[in-house]
This record gives sequence, structure tokens and C-alpha cells, in this order.
Amino acid sequence: MSSKGVNIQPAEGGLGVLLIGLGAVSTTFIAGVEAVRKGLGKPIGSLTQMGTIRLGKRTEGRVPKIKELVPLAELGQLRFGAWDIFDENAFEAAITAGVLQKELLNQLKPELEAIRPMKAVFDSRYVKKLQGTHVKQAASKWQQVEQLREDIREFQKKSRVARLVVIWCGSTEIFIRPQPVHESLKSFEEGLRRNDENIPSSMLYAYAALKEGIPFANGAPNLTLEIPALLELARENRVPVCGKDFKTGQTLLKTIIAPGLKARLLGLSGWFSTNILGNRDGEVLNDPDSFKTKEESKLSVLHHILQPHIYPDLYQNFHHLVRINYYPPRGDNKEGWDNLDIFGWLGYPMEIKIDFLCRDSILAAPLVLDLALFLDLARRADMYGIQEWLSFYFKSPMTLPELYPEHDLFIQLMKLKNTLRYLRGEEQITHLGLDYYQ
Repeated sequence: MSSKGVNIQPAEGGLGVLLIGLGAVSTTFIAGVEAVRKGLGKPIGSLTQMGTIRLGKRTEGRVPKIKELVPLAELGQLRFGAWDIFDENAFEAAITAGVLQKELLNQLKPELEAIRPMKAVFDSRYVKKLQGTHVKQAASKWQQVEQLREDIREFQKKSRVARLVVIWCGSTEIFIRPQPVHESLKSFEEGLRRNDENIPSSMLYAYAALKEGIPFANGAPNLTLEIPALLELARENRVPVCGKDFKTGQTLLKTIIAPGLKARLLGLSGWFSTNILGNRDGEVLNDPDSFKTKEESKLSVLHHILQPHIYPDLYQNFHHLVRINYYPPRGDNKEGWDNLDIFGWLGYPMEIKIDFLCRDSILAAPLVLDLALFLDLARRADMYGIQEWLSFYFKSPMTLPELYPEHDLFIQLMKLKNTLRYLRGEEQITHLGLDYYQ
């Protein structure tokens, strides 16, 4: 290893993973980690556990696992906690979610039953389809934040963990545009005291975590972190943040297929997407205001990948429609239908049809694991503010305001791996390869 690598503090002691929402995604993640610990399954889909990384030239044959290159926390070091609007322990919540088989959950019952959620900060104005029964009471949002901070400190004390990360695995909030209250940390804190309606619950969790110096990832399309006030706080307290909206299902396929169309310079006339799903996420998205938040996240992907302003003959004015339909019989087993109207040589039309029968929480669980471990790595490497190298995991990746987000899955993976090489003082991989032939 080169001496130019970044000084990374060792991953000593326990790592607490605090999840906002103990629903399908969180319980599938927790149960999955416990299952892997017991040898009951493999962490398929997790880059930190199964991924490798090439170092140096192809002729060197150095391809270690990522977890062998950088000092990540081990699965045995993880301790779990959560907030939720319902008072079900993780075993009960996993049964309710209906993602994992009861036979597996019964083998993990003692570990899951030990995880009981803390009362959540919740306001049904921001998630209209849900009514919480396990929620905090306080006179102001400032007081709610103080309650969350106390929860964090108490969890760290009881679980005896050395470090923490917080990840939003809750529902999609209504669509909110940036407002003056979001412009600075001072105005935001004043807004907390006067209960400003433009500060939704997700921002309270993010503020509480950042004030405690804890990394935060936003797994929903909520505005949450993408405001100057919270980015100011992240820089001030040197805390890494990332988001937003876990890249699963239909959007995952878009970030795989669209780069292929662009690489071959095949044109696109239209892309129609519809989903049917029946879990709590589907119920929440049945509200038009929450769907608007999700729609904004989903629609931005193709424009950024295809760059119609650069390739007007191929992608200008293509039609992109997204629909989500709540269909209770499906539960967490989502089905995504896509119809692509494309054209090739001389403008001749062609079509692509996709029917993706996926399991949203199965796709999301390994993302939660990777984000927890990578955010903890970033904290120990003194990386703070927006972690664009983690764009790989999100539908709508955060960037600086002056930058466009990179949505191409393969470029995102290159960025992530090159960041890991940089941290360890290894050469960046460009795939030029001319020196092999000269």
C-alpha cells in the first residue's frame, strides 16, 4: 500500500445502527444480518460482504474483497435499534411485513424480540395514510429533537457501542420544496422552536443525529438532508451524510438499461413505467402528495443519464411516465412493468418490454448494511458532508448544488471503488490499458 493513503481510525468496539422505521426494510435487514451471523444465509447483494476490488494492473492478479481492503466493522459488531410509530418488536414487525418466511424468523426469534422500537416523532400531516399509536408528545419540534437526542444517548449507553449511524427506512413524506426556514442553521433552529410546518419529521431525526455527530443516510425521497441548514450542520460537526431514496426495483433496472441504450446510441421515444405493490410503502404512496415526492425521484433518473441536451436527435422530448398502484394482495412482492419505445438505424422503431417481479425489501436490505458500514468508514476517515461516492445506492443521489447527479450505475460503481482505492493509497483504475500493447 502507498504511503499516500488516508489515515482511518480502526473499527474498534460495537457499531450501533439506529433505524427510523421498523417496517419491512428494517426488519428484513436486521433479520438478514442475524441469519448470516448464524450461518443460515448469505449476504447476497451486499458489496461490503461479497464484493471484490481490483488493485493495480490486471497482470498483478490483486483482487481482494472490499472488506479486506478497508477496515469495515464486522457483522458481529453491529447492534440494532429503531424508532417506529407502532409498538411491535422486530419479530412481530417482521411477521406483519410478511417478507421473510416464518420458518427463518422463528430461528431468529430471541434476537428479534429483543429489539423493541422507541417512540417515534411523527406527524400525519407529512404521511397522510398512516396514523401512529406509538409517538412522542412534546410542545415543540425543538423539544422533539431533544427527545430524539436523548434516545440516541440512551441507546449508546445501554448497547455499549463505540459509534453510531442513523438511517431513514421510514415512509415517504409529502412533497416539500425548500423554504426560507431551510436556508441557514440559525433560521432552521428558530423554525424548530416555533413549530414551522415546513420542517417535517425526517428533518428532526437528521438534525438530532448531526447534532450528536452521527452519520445519517436518507433512504426515502424526502427532502430531509438536501437543505443548506443541515448541510451546514454536517460540515460544522464534520459528519458524513448521503441520500436519497434506496435504489431498488424499477429504478435499479433503469440505471442499468439506460446507460446501455446511450452507449449504443439507440434513441428513445418513450418509457412507460407502472408498479403494483401492497406493502405499507404502497399504501403511503397511494396519497398524491407522497407520490409526488417519489415521482420526482424516479423521473430525474433518465434525463440525467441520457442527457437530451447533448443528444437531441436521440433523446429530446422523450415521454417518461411513472405510475404506482396500491394493490394489497401483492404485499412486499412488487411488480414493475416497463415499456420502452426505442429507435435505431435510420429511425426504425423497436420495443423493449420488462416485467420485473421483485421483492423491494430483499433488494433494499443489503443497501442498508452497506450504507451503515461505509458511513462508519467515512466517519473514521474524517470524511464529512455529502458522500457522493455512495450515489450507487440511491435513486436520487445528493450532490453539491452546482453539480448534476451521476445516475449511471456503472459510473457510480467506478466512483465508489476509486474512492476506496484513494483511501488506501492505491492507483485509480482508468481501464485505458494501452501500456499492455506498446
